[in-house]
Amino acid sequence: MRPGLRGSLVSVGELPAAALVDLGNQPYTRVHQLQCALVARRLAGGAAEDVFLVTEHPGVFTLGRRGGRENLLVTPTFLDQAEIALVEVERGGDVTYHGPGQLVLYPILHLAQAGMRVAEYVWRLEEVMIRLAAACGVTAGRNPRNHGVWVAERKLGSVGIAVRHGVAFHGMAVNISLSLTPFSWVNPCGLAGVQMTSLCRETGMDLEMATVKAGLEDHLPAIFDRAFIRMPQEYGDALIDETTPEH
Repeated sequence: MRPGLRGSLVSVGELPAAALVDLGNQPYTRVHQLQCALVARRLAGGAAEDVFLVTEHPGVFTLGRRGGRENLLVTPTFLDQAEIALVEVERGGDVTYHGPGQLVLYPILHLAQAGMRVAEYVWRLEEVMIRLAAACGVTAGRNPRNHGVWVAERKLGSVGIAVRHGVAFHGMAVNISLSLTPFSWVNPCGLAGVQMTSLCRETGMDLEMATVKAGLEDHLPAIFDRAFIRMPQEYGDALIDETTPEH
């Protein structure tokens, strides 16, 4: 039995435990299948702890429940030539872009058991991005225009979640060093004329993904009131192998 899959990380001291799993750079559809499998396992009672997945994706546009293809400003042929897929998913929100150099966090979190409302959960996801930005010397904040985090009028990170029978999945994505060009091919989050930014652009520095990612272990415990246990790379690989049939 692998640790964490069958409830072996229920608590550490007085805090509930959560597994922190770095998947590396993985195709979007593979990680989406993993999320759905972990949600199903949690609902079936096959796991008792929350799992926070950390990843990057090769270039992909995802279209949420509120999304319409009218916010896609290029043709399907253009996307095919650019080798960027368009995937429709069940998260909230509109269209967004994921690509290498973007830090993505997908908590598989039982909101009902945590006594956490959706609005509070979204606030906490935004707080993760705000604190990661602050650690890099960037002042980011919330904006009533749209969920996510902003630097002045420039959008730095996005939030889009789904909740199935009390268990949340999908999550947040914050731009570290990725190319921002693909965002110009859509109305990001359905907002016409919005300017996207990244931590590298705001700081004028070449930031390493590993450095920013390490900050998660500093901020997640306080924001989510959990003891986080970093799982080895082999654990993430095993999760992928177990829950994604095409892998």
